[in-house]
Amino acid sequence: MTTGQSAHTTDADLEWCYDAVHGVSRTFSITIDRLEEPMARHICLGYLLCRIADTVEDAGHIPPAEQTALLESYDRVLDPTVDHDAGDFLADVTPWLPEERSEDWEVVAQAPRVVRTFESLEQEPREIMRDPVRELVDGMAMFTARYADEGGLRLQTLEELEEYCWYAAGTVGTLITGLVARGTSQERAEVLRENARSFALLLQLVNIAKDVESDYREENNVYLPAEWLAEENVAVESVTDEENHGGVTNVIRRVTGRAEGYLDGAHRYLEVVPERHGNTLSAWAIPYLLAVGTLRELRERPEDVVREGDVKVSRAEVFSLLQQFEQGVSRSTLEELRAEMSEKPLHQ
Repeated sequence: MTTGQSAHTTDADLEWCYDAVHGVSRTFSITIDRLEEPMARHICLGYLLCRIADTVEDAGHIPPAEQTALLESYDRVLDPTVDHDAGDFLADVTPWLPEERSEDWEVVAQAPRVVRTFESLEQEPREIMRDPVRELVDGMAMFTARYADEGGLRLQTLEELEEYCWYAAGTVGTLITGLVARGTSQERAEVLRENARSFALLLQLVNIAKDVESDYREENNVYLPAEWLAEENVAVESVTDEENHGGVTNVIRRVTGRAEGYLDGAHRYLEVVPERHGNTLSAWAIPYLLAVGTLRELRERPEDVVREGDVKVSRAEVFSLLQQFEQGVSRSTLEELRAEMSEKPLHQ
């Protein structure tokens, strides 16, 4: 293959990866649209590498033992010391690819393309990203193995919930922080590292609180701590039963409260995140503020999580927030936006 053909293939692969992110995640789609190069491609590829593992871990149709084996196979792909490439992983996962593929599963099916594009990056960002992605994959394999007999995750305690949140999101925070902190002062980098966990756990706990119904029905996973459900006399396997709506709502309130405890740390992260290497404040401030708005909705109508399974900010509010950033939002005005969105929808 000539050099020109190789470059063309890499460009086509990267373009496909950008399109794929827009198909699988509204939030990360907004983030990546707000980034400039080279950060945009780094975050895009880091996210897709994580999404492959997340899709396998969430797959309700794959037995837990097989999920663990697939995640271990994928981890070997990312291990530069092991002779196991993305084609080997694809061969392992192909029997489990749904006949009608969602956009998530299309990303899994295109794992060789994602990995190939990742490996085309320069060494420094590639090595910053590799360990956090592998930690995420290893953590998910650990959890699927831990609950293999239950057929799905059944988290028992708050500590275990936050352990899971670390592997699912904290590792992504480590990846992001490693990329954005390059070349910044040691003091600023330390503040970023100290608050990255808060930023990640805020977003993950919000997702867990709002997705209780779909997590159980579609993935057979219950992330609400069993110890909290027991205090409400709710059996883990009955989280979506109508007679338990009141008890489950109380647990959702507790998870929401836990998420709110991470708001200040996440805000501090945004106060110091550097705008260099194509990074921008808006890329991370927008998902943070959307989490603030979602927490407001969860406080006001937590029962809708189990009744309707649809608690999120409206499209009108998302549009209004994006418009705010089009007009320009500084670090000094973030506090004002947070206060406003905590009380009422931004577009009202």
